[in-house]
Amino acid sequence: MEEILTTAAQPAQRTARGVQTRGRIVSTAAELMRVRGVGGTTLDDIVRASGVSKSQLYSHFADKAALVRAVIEYVGERTVGGERERLGKVKSFAGLKRWRDGLIANNALEQGRYGCALGSLANEVSDHDVVARAQLQALFTTWGELFEDVLRRFQSNELIPADADVAQLATGLVAAVQGGYLLAQTAGDVAPMAAAVDVSLAHLQLLSNTDLAH
Repeated sequence: MEEILTTAAQPAQRTARGVQTRGRIVSTAAELMRVRGVGGTTLDDIVRASGVSKSQLYSHFADKAALVRAVIEYVGERTVGGERERLGKVKSFAGLKRWRDGLIANNALEQGRYGCALGSLANEVSDHDVVARAQLQALFTTWGELFEDVLRRFQSNELIPADADVAQLATGLVAAVQGGYLLAQTAGDVAPMAAAVDVSLAHLQLLSNTDLAH
């Protein structure tokens, strides 16, 4: 995966222009990798698409691995940040159902074509880059903790039993979402994703006497 640059990278000056250029490189790389995959995206592709020179790219990133790690950070902030905002509002089964509907509707915009950006990155780089794997593990852990927070609120509101294993239930929700993304991507249809998430929500429902509409 790693693509070594022939010019030694120099530390980028932290000017406003430098920050803007680095940001453009990372956001462009993230979009290309989302569509083409990490392996299908070259540094030359990123240079052309971002409109920067090779020397500008070299000044910010020593090699492709360094750029991929920056992409993981960028994608992670967007993905987990968005989930933090959405899940932070969930205090009831009705709220959880609204979260589910938004998740499915958003993935339906492209017929589930590209899957989860974090999941796709994990599939491509986890076996080859221990630093990237640690980044991704931390992001998925944080995502799971957001679900745990939701479930603890459910416990406080007596929607699920106080002795329910929220860590285990949260892991199941993350797995349902990630597996759902993969199924939707291979099917070109969000229906399998909806089914996967619904099964996880139905399991939660079995722990409660509260209807999903409430």
